[in-house]
Amino acid sequence: MLEQADLMGLSSALVGRAGELRVLTRHAEAARARRTGLVLLSGPAGIGKTSLLRAFLRSEACRNMAVLYGSCRQVVGGAGYGGVRELFGSLGLSGEDARNSPLLRGLARRALPALTSGPADDATAGAGASGVYPVLHGLYWLAANLMADRPLVLVLDDVQWCDERSLRWVDFLLRRADGLPLLVVLAQRGEAEPVAPAALADIAAQHGPTPLRLAPLTIEDVGEMARQIFPAPVGPGFVERAAAVSGGNPFTLSRLLGELRAEGVRPDEKGERRLAEVGGQVITLSVGTLLERQPRWVREVARAIAVLGEESPDLLSALAGVPASLVGDAMLILRRAELMAPGRPDLVHDVVRSAVLEPMGARALAELRATAALLLSDAGRPAEDVAGLLMLLPAVTQPWMPGVLREAALQAESRGAPEAAVRYLHRVLEVEPHSVRVRVRMATSLAEINPPEAIRLLEEALARAGDIRTRAMVAVRYGMTCLAVQQAPTGVRVLEEVLAALEAELPPGPDPADRELHTLVESVLLIIGADEKATVSATRDRAARLAVPPGDTHAQRQKLAMMTVLTAMDGRSAERTAEQARRAMSFPGAELESWSLIASSFALGLADEVGEALDALDGLLQRSQETAAVWTYVLGLSARAFVLHSVGAVPDALADAQTAIEIIGEERWGDSAAMPQIALATVLLDRDEPERAEELLLGIKRPRLDRFVIEYHWYLMARARARWALGDREAALALFLDCGHSLEESRFTNPAFLPWWAEAASLLAFMNRADEAREITEYGGELAARWGTPRALGLAALARGVITPGAAGIELLTESVRTLAGSPARSTHAQAEFLLGRALLKTGDHRGAREHLRTATDLAQRCGALALAGTSRKLLVTAGGRMRKMSASPLDMLTGMERRVAGLAASGASNRSIAESLFVTVRTIETHLTSVYRKLGVGRRTELGAILHTPDIPDGQPPGWVIESRWRR
Repeated sequence: MLEQADLMGLSSALVGRAGELRVLTRHAEAARARRTGLVLLSGPAGIGKTSLLRAFLRSEACRNMAVLYGSCRQVVGGAGYGGVRELFGSLGLSGEDARNSPLLRGLARRALPALTSGPADDATAGAGASGVYPVLHGLYWLAANLMADRPLVLVLDDVQWCDERSLRWVDFLLRRADGLPLLVVLAQRGEAEPVAPAALADIAAQHGPTPLRLAPLTIEDVGEMARQIFPAPVGPGFVERAAAVSGGNPFTLSRLLGELRAEGVRPDEKGERRLAEVGGQVITLSVGTLLERQPRWVREVARAIAVLGEESPDLLSALAGVPASLVGDAMLILRRAELMAPGRPDLVHDVVRSAVLEPMGARALAELRATAALLLSDAGRPAEDVAGLLMLLPAVTQPWMPGVLREAALQAESRGAPEAAVRYLHRVLEVEPHSVRVRVRMATSLAEINPPEAIRLLEEALARAGDIRTRAMVAVRYGMTCLAVQQAPTGVRVLEEVLAALEAELPPGPDPADRELHTLVESVLLIIGADEKATVSATRDRAARLAVPPGDTHAQRQKLAMMTVLTAMDGRSAERTAEQARRAMSFPGAELESWSLIASSFALGLADEVGEALDALDGLLQRSQETAAVWTYVLGLSARAFVLHSVGAVPDALADAQTAIEIIGEERWGDSAAMPQIALATVLLDRDEPERAEELLLGIKRPRLDRFVIEYHWYLMARARARWALGDREAALALFLDCGHSLEESRFTNPAFLPWWAEAASLLAFMNRADEAREITEYGGELAARWGTPRALGLAALARGVITPGAAGIELLTESVRTLAGSPARSTHAQAEFLLGRALLKTGDHRGAREHLRTATDLAQRCGALALAGTSRKLLVTAGGRMRKMSASPLDMLTGMERRVAGLAASGASNRSIAESLFVTVRTIETHLTSVYRKLGVGRRTELGAILHTPDIPDGQPPGWVIESRWRR
């Protein structure tokens, strides 16, 4: 005789489901052909989703495929990565020996915090400190490892109870799944409200899934099922009545027909009357009837199983209040009654679970769940396991419960699951509605995924914080969160108020802890205040009044670095700026913060200390790779692209900028970025691609870009240069002047940041309007003399030279060439050589013109500044000079990203290690290498070294690192 589970399998997976099986089979075949697929399977409870999935996974369609199946449970619906653990649980990667598994090689080891329900140990802790990305990244590489040898099928059942972080990982995986042998199937109970509706909606909207909604069984399907269950002939009236009563629901129908057969009912007219009597409440009635026939201790064990699920007999015994020796007997009875699933110690279906618990009533059920939670806690289970039951209670009523929820929040944070942490803390806030500490912790978790909500919580915390030290720490978090949502002026206002109160209340001669707190508030105020034009002027005035800190502590180094940037904006002393930047970074053994490294490198670059600026950014990038801090990595790449461009390392700048662009293209937050696009556009202009550059600039989606001190002026300069290159000189001039006016409003007068005045002077001279340029040229010259670096002084001489006619102008341009030759600005030196050659040609000095134009062409070509190289060569020919036609280097045929990938491959790095280091997929690296091989005419990676001429490239360095190394010495 078939057991009830077998009957359900026939009814839901075989009877009437052939079409759905064919759809799943086609998607499995597509996955074998490296066409990623996503199927969203839905239907009401009991419609046969699970049985269909199990039949599909057992079918020939999934033979020789890696198959992972997981089913989400209501009790762990809010836990961080609960769905992920259900999926990967069968791999055994949560034990002591997990780190030795080949599946966790490379960056896949970062998946460990998500794979265990307990607190993260020393080897896996820190996910929360670096944000959610490291764990997402690790899980992606775990899936990639599974796909290394065969296609992968991921099936997650009952996703209405799946936690948000697991669903965000599914989205993360699918965004990087192009060309992967992957099929993802998500099954959802349609009538149930999801735990994470937004995450499910995003997956459906972004990845073009195949919807597969299971319809009720047809009359023919019901008849087929009835004929499988009843040996006697089945009458058509009986079939119609069975279909009407069950609603075509396979689970309800199977229970209904099974009950009737057990009663000895025949499938005829009399059976029709019995069908009407039983009605659609068959499951509740049958389960209730079955349990009422059993001893009380069987019913109590059934309820314990319904609450705890698959648990040990000892815990079930304690919760049910029956001897442990009887638990096994009770389970045997329940299995014979077809209430328990065959092969596992759990109820056969959630519908049965509901039928077991429903008669208890809400109050008794809450008490049973609270008792179960206490038993798990006393048994030493992870706090998140206990919290899963507490989250199902209508209220947190017992003194021990908030502590468990707090601990569960810490565990969730440690694994990079902020949504779960916030859900736990919300319940704590119900008990402690005035708690500042809870609000701050919630805001900390939300800062990365929902900054507006984090700000709201921090505002509440500020209003409730009575102690000034507490308010100061809250204000620091508030300010940094305001920076993330582009509300710097609000953050500045709050920090100024708190700083004033702190200074008024701290005693004279404060202790070290209070001094560090004061310094921290000051440093964050400088960071926030320097972001927008509306606040930067007052922030500079504040920084000018501050004493320079020694840099012995975290807060002092951060403050010193920001004071250095604000000093550099003033443009008064390059020497003092460089000295302060070095002090901010000169603490051996101290791990420098990202803000300190970025700020110091920016200031050092303006001071012509390019080698040290690049060293700082290299350190930032290396640490970002180690911690999988992708946003910091993108920021560092963009900053390094600007520095490299400033010294004429155009191919390397191109590689950095294109890598940053590729990374943000795969991230949900990519549209909020602006620096990568501006950096790439700036480089493309030097490569004679103004159309592409302007397209990138016009495609920036970051709102209110004109409010920001750094990005906006980079943007204006790039737009101006693009307009000039495209022949729209008036628009270009207007943009250069707008940049100057905006910088003046911001009191950002450093001449080396963006020499708009030199560019505008050159353009006006080109338009035969040199007289109009004298005022801005003198303005730039005064700034350059004050700053005093070779680059600034050379630009000042260049600007004066292009607007000065005759011998005086040539003398100034000669001075510019001589000064810039001693600066790190090689491409600007090339431009000065070109302008001097052009001026000499106008005076009839063809020989002198040819000398400088030949130097300009050679310099520009070696820098990768193709636009200037081409223009210089044409003028050289006009001057009667000869120069062999510029033969493109093999590297010139490669994109910046291709150069980077080729260089890393030539150094011996595997495709996987390259992909891990660049935060892209192996498929992306394969695509780039295929293009490299085709362009260079090689067949394998061992041939790349000879063409690239970059032997022994350090891992992680761009292919042109040798070029920039001269500025590091």
